[in-house]
Amino acid sequence: MDAALLEYEMKKKHISAKALSDYIGIDRSSFSKKMRGISEFKLSEIQKICECLSIDNPQPIFFSNEVS
Repeated sequence: MDAALLEYEMKKKHISAKALSDYIGIDRSSFSKKMRGISEFKLSEIQKICECLSIDNPQPIFFSNEVS
């Protein structure tokens, strides 16, 4: 998860963390934990974020290219 890239997309659209967390249906503290990598976004949340921010390709933001 690239939080900086997600924050960039949020700023481009003038969407606050509170507004986005409300839109996807989670509380602000859960959103913050997901942004910090403590927990992960669910696929349904990623879909809603992409819808809200008009993101066509979620790959660079939500899915790492690293192989373990």
